[in-house]
Amino acid sequence: MTPERPRSLLRRLLAGFMLVMLAIWLAALAHVAWQVQADQQRQALIVNKAWARQIMLSVRHAAHDPAEMARIGAGIEKLRQEMYREAGFDSPARVVLRHHGRLLYDSMPEPVPPADWVRWVERDDAAGIVVERAEKPNTDWLFTPSAASHLLTPLAYSLPFLLLPAWLIVRVGLRPLRSLADAVAGRDASDLAPVPPSPYRELTPLVQAINGLMARLSERLSREKEFLVDAAHELKTPLSVVQLNAHLLEHAPDAERRAQAAAGLRAGVARATHAVHQLLALERAHGEAGGRDKTPLDLAALVRERIALAAPLALQRGVDVAFEVQQSCTLALHRESTSALLDNIIGNALKYSPDGGAVLVRLNGRMLTVSDQGPGIPPELRRKVFERFYRVPGQELPGSGLGLSIAERAALRNGAQIALADGPDGRGLTVTLAF
Repeated sequence: MTPERPRSLLRRLLAGFMLVMLAIWLAALAHVAWQVQADQQRQALIVNKAWARQIMLSVRHAAHDPAEMARIGAGIEKLRQEMYREAGFDSPARVVLRHHGRLLYDSMPEPVPPADWVRWVERDDAAGIVVERAEKPNTDWLFTPSAASHLLTPLAYSLPFLLLPAWLIVRVGLRPLRSLADAVAGRDASDLAPVPPSPYRELTPLVQAINGLMARLSERLSREKEFLVDAAHELKTPLSVVQLNAHLLEHAPDAERRAQAAAGLRAGVARATHAVHQLLALERAHGEAGGRDKTPLDLAALVRERIALAAPLALQRGVDVAFEVQQSCTLALHRESTSALLDNIIGNALKYSPDGGAVLVRLNGRMLTVSDQGPGIPPELRRKVFERFYRVPGQELPGSGLGLSIAERAALRNGAQIALADGPDGRGLTVTLAF
């Protein structure tokens, strides 16, 4: 398949300029045509008056002889036709001469002149003479080659003098755009610094779009680098445990030592697997905030679904999970990150609640709260626990320290705010999500 030929913005602008010129020229041509038609009608009226009065003056002295009057009128009309023919100008006309209502002469006795002919009537009531003259305006000239040459010649001569300056102006006007393209093309692949603002208002949206893309790329690369550092940090310990227990398993002197090494090996693999899942969840939760990948979701149905998925852990711990819906709502949310957000909050509540405890999940419109009966988090540490890999001092339960970091980033992606407070009656922890 032949690749599409790239279009030219310069040619597009020049084509637009030519179309504007053509429209102006056509409007001017229409005005000229109207003006010529009006002038020809006025000219025909003036000619009618002149020839009608000439005939009137010539036949008035012969008012006693109708035959002489007719001969004089016919002679004058014949003289006019010869004069026009010698000048190369043919304009059909009709002359009617009457005396006391009696028709004496009609230069066109058979055909009736069309309505667009210009008429003039000259009267001498005292002598009873009426001279009526009609002439066709010479508007057909507009449709002759001579008229076309007369009208097109100025356009043909002026077109180069108009297009050449327009071409130069457009090229100079597009120079800042070429300079911007050269500045971006000349950058190193690792240079994602913002492009300097353009002094031209028309280029400002383009510069802002480029800088926005640069910022998103820089953020993406930073996240990838951060992800690699986090992965190395989090996987180092469980992989060391796996390596150590694999060595012990290989060199264990008896079955009991081999069983202990195998258990340690399984625990190390489980911890590494959990760390990988948490790191992937953290990366997914750190997507770009916006509505391009969001869909309308029933928040109550989604919360109910995530609680059902956490039911095995609740049954294992004997924790009673209650879900109260005071007012449900449908919101535009990113399903995967919202699910990760709810899983971490509900999972933490079940994890840190005592055996046989209770977790209360309450939804009221855009406000979701999850309360547990666990040890809670001191107020001075409630901001710090959102940092990656941070764990509350003295916490004995295993974990990666990524759960609340994942929750915060997922909340940010969905336009929600997350806050921590004391649980009911000052016991445990309450996590509040405001969508």
